Amino acid sequence: MKDTPLANCERDFLLKAIEEKKRLDGRQTYDYRKMKITFGTDYGCCFVELGKTRVMAQVSCELVAPKESRPNEGIMFFNIELSPMASPTFEQGRQSELSVKLNRQLERCLRNSKCIDTESLCVVSGEKVWQIRVDVHMLNHDGNLMDAASIAAITALCHFRRPDVGIQGDEVTVYSPEERDPIPLSIYHMPISVSFSFFQQGTYLLVDPCEREERVMDGLLMIAMNKHREICSIQSSGGIMLLKEQVMRCSKIASVKVSEITELISKALENDKKASKAGGRCGFAESMPQERITALKMDETPVEMTEVTDRANDIVQKAEALSQTVPSPVVPVPGVGQVGQGLQNTWGLEEEDEEEESDNSGEDEEVKETKMEVGQHEKEESKQEDVVEISDSEEEEVVILHPETPDKAPKHTGPSSHQKGAAASKKKQKK
Repeated sequence: MKDTPLANCERDFLLKAIEEKKRLDGRQTYDYRKMKITFGTDYGCCFVELGKTRVMAQVSCELVAPKESRPNEGIMFFNIELSPMASPTFEQGRQSELSVKLNRQLERCLRNSKCIDTESLCVVSGEKVWQIRVDVHMLNHDGNLMDAASIAAITALCHFRRPDVGIQGDEVTVYSPEERDPIPLSIYHMPISVSFSFFQQGTYLLVDPCEREERVMDGLLMIAMNKHREICSIQSSGGIMLLKEQVMRCSKIASVKVSEITELISKALENDKKASKAGGRCGFAESMPQERITALKMDETPVEMTEVTDRANDIVQKAEALSQTVPSPVVPVPGVGQVGQGLQNTWGLEEEDEEEESDNSGEDEEVKETKMEVGQHEKEESKQEDVVEISDSEEEEVVILHPETPDKAPKHTGPSSHQKGAAASKKKQKK
């Protein structure tokens, strides 16, 4: 995938900001980005974060035959892999111009500077030597890959431990870490690369350029130096002409940055050694999040705790003093307690009122029930007097007739005679 070019307005904005000595992330001209160094669980595994640029270095070893020209020296091999995970411009399984350039610069920085004692890697002269392989993987690309790769590689070499070897006659025995403690490599010094980017034909200079600054730069100068101010390698690219004063100025800046980075690497190695001896979580394992349920977790809010005691004492002094005498409780009725001050308490009196009300309501209900019973009896007696039942033992139906009254006799003569005739006809039919 081809790299997306910058727009002209964005390029002009970056160059204008550099002319005003301003950078996108707020750094000064000679400032490095925030650097973080962590280690893996195995020896020789190192992670370096330089801002958003992230690099992993892994060191491994194996017994091989030495070179014929140098039978008493071990072999150092470096490999830088640019994966598409770091940037979409990198292609998988294909050597790009950038990867070849970084590989050569890393070999000059570490192998040609003789920072590692290769003679100590010899096991049997002319037959068996250790081959140390350093694989550098780019995890994220945000500019200045060379500096991050050199720091990760030298830190991984310092952290690496090779297995111990025993020789009995012609037999070579490689002991496991459980049998014998691994042996660290013999490292004389730590060369570290520092990159400088130039703009406007060398007029402006920046340290540790980010990815966008690398797109608009005119030239790049990489200086590899150790803390003893010894230049291990120097390389210029971009086709710009640099003056002697500019190179000397860059070397002085590089000496300061290298000493700071070397101290940071030493502290990281020391902390990892202490943590591994204590048996706690160290290196990359420490940076991994713990698998715990955090549904009920609450973020602690930072509270300003300075001068809290002084403020509390001032508040207590300014507050009104409390009265030492406590008023005696008022008892309205003997045997009744009171809760509170200055309030009339009806505790105990309310229950008596409720009991009296319940007794009065019970008596009223009894009087009502007796009145209702008397009224029901009177109604039943009146019904019995008014209703006349005519029943026959042989008949299944019962006919209820209302008696005739003297005032309403002419009105009910028709229906009553008709009902009597119907009853007499039914008896005759049954007989």
